[in-house]
Amino acid sequence: MTWTAWFVLAVTGLAVVGLARNVAADALLWGAVIACGLVGVLSLEEMFAGFSNTGMLTIAALYIVAAGVQETGALDLVGGWFLGGVRTRRGVMRRMGLAVPALSAFLNNTPVVAMFIPLLSQWCSKHRVSPSRLLIPLSYLSILGGMTTLIGTSTNLVVHGMMADAAAADPASAAALRPMGLFEIGAVGLPCALLGVAYLLLFSGRLLPERTDMLEEIGASPREYLVEMQVTPRCRLIGQRVEEAGLRHLPGLFLVEIVRGGDAIAPVQPDHVLEADDILTFSGVVSTIVDLEKIPGLMPVADPGYEHEASERRGRMLSEAVVSPTSPLIGQSIRDSNFRALYNAAVVAVHRGGARLAGRLGDIVLHAGDTLLLQTGPHFANAHRNNRDFFLVSRVVDSQSLRHDRAALSLLLLAVLVGLMASGLLSTVLAAFVIAGAMILGHCISPAGARRALDLQTLLTIAAAIALGQALLNSGVVHAVASAVVGLLGPLGPYAVLAGIAVLTMLFTEIVTNTAAAALMFPLALAMAGDLGVDPRPFVMVVALIASASFLTPIGYQTNLMVYGPGGYRFTDFGRVGLPLSLLLLVVVTLLAPLVWPF
Repeated sequence: MTWTAWFVLAVTGLAVVGLARNVAADALLWGAVIACGLVGVLSLEEMFAGFSNTGMLTIAALYIVAAGVQETGALDLVGGWFLGGVRTRRGVMRRMGLAVPALSAFLNNTPVVAMFIPLLSQWCSKHRVSPSRLLIPLSYLSILGGMTTLIGTSTNLVVHGMMADAAAADPASAAALRPMGLFEIGAVGLPCALLGVAYLLLFSGRLLPERTDMLEEIGASPREYLVEMQVTPRCRLIGQRVEEAGLRHLPGLFLVEIVRGGDAIAPVQPDHVLEADDILTFSGVVSTIVDLEKIPGLMPVADPGYEHEASERRGRMLSEAVVSPTSPLIGQSIRDSNFRALYNAAVVAVHRGGARLAGRLGDIVLHAGDTLLLQTGPHFANAHRNNRDFFLVSRVVDSQSLRHDRAALSLLLLAVLVGLMASGLLSTVLAAFVIAGAMILGHCISPAGARRALDLQTLLTIAAAIALGQALLNSGVVHAVASAVVGLLGPLGPYAVLAGIAVLTMLFTEIVTNTAAAALMFPLALAMAGDLGVDPRPFVMVVALIASASFLTPIGYQTNLMVYGPGGYRFTDFGRVGLPLSLLLLVVVTLLAPLVWPF
């Protein structure tokens, strides 16, 4: 190998070590890419080609689609159906084990994972389960499902296209390299998927880390508010028991009492059935109060200025303001203070030191130092940051009102996206951008919300990983390693070569991504089959299957990168869970492929 090859190998090794030590992935990988560019291994165009990669662009568009579904409250409806009644991680895993592989078999893995990440994150927040206990299995289940059909993953499509090109170039091999059928790869991919699902259900709970959740950090120093929520006649919680409605074990929130027809029910028992017009009094942290407000039909009992309808609440959000000693509000009740007229905001809840306030919200007499949770316009914090009536005016993150009136539209657009991807009428990236644009035009999400939905760190990491994979190819590192290993195993016969190709493909897919590994290994597999004088089909099908099975690192497959940040994972977490799975599938694919596609 040349000195540049050794340089790229060293840079890549240092990047892997840094990732294992939990250094920021985007900064680390871009540092490696820039180093490769400085020595001439990568051209300027190759360094930034990842930003035009269709996979990366598709992920960016799907973040907007997922955010549109979430901001309309449609995600809560889907979550209520998919995760309704599930209280344990094991129960969620069982449902994921059925739904995620089935969806990924016919849809690109990326949108499946993009839709499930916020759904699972909400369930984790509600049930005090760390997202790190579910998000790696989500990615792995989507990969396993993609191995069962031709359209399940881009890797299969890449190999499918290369088979067609090779058959056209060599008519003598046309029969052996005939295009894949839709379910042909499933003859081996389906047993792999079933074994993989069983492994994750049985063993992942012991191997996955327990990362500290944000709600647990908040719980260490909580700022509790008193808030009253009314069950309106259209609320979906009507007729449900308190525990069934999920109101009994909310993180950082306590249901103090229920007021029904002027009578107070306290303490609240888990079997109390909720009725229309019930007033629920909670004491809890602001983050969970935000979640309560997003339940359709559950409205804060605030002052008369509170906007209740979804169309009226668009553009409204929550803010916090501390009453100053010079405020004219001191000594007045919230009802009598005429708060809306003075500040164009409505009081939703009150916090006072470490005391748990009692009584109706409107009757609370304000004191200096009280913290008010307010429904405001988006510019309230800027407008009143210098107002002497308040200290420390600030916005509450992610508190924008849900657009419930657009929930049906967002689900319709999501269904159209699924139809476009499944039918092939539009390319995956174009379909994703069309639906993302429709989400914005249909007011399911604002342009500002769409910008906030983009996970810049993940997108930068994906673009850098693509460039680093190209550096390994350009420098000759990958070709040198592949040629040496395949040359060593050739004299041992087709089974040894097939196993060697499988191992090499597994190694490369973790370093240069799945599609790059497939593109590299396909000609080598074809050449070795020709040298041995055997049918090349089992060799190229093994390349397609193993290139998809990326379970060892977060950079090998885009869905692994997507869950890396939200799950709070470290680089080594993937190997701990994925190594046994990778070895299991390596053995199964190597043994089954020659039986399904004989040499």
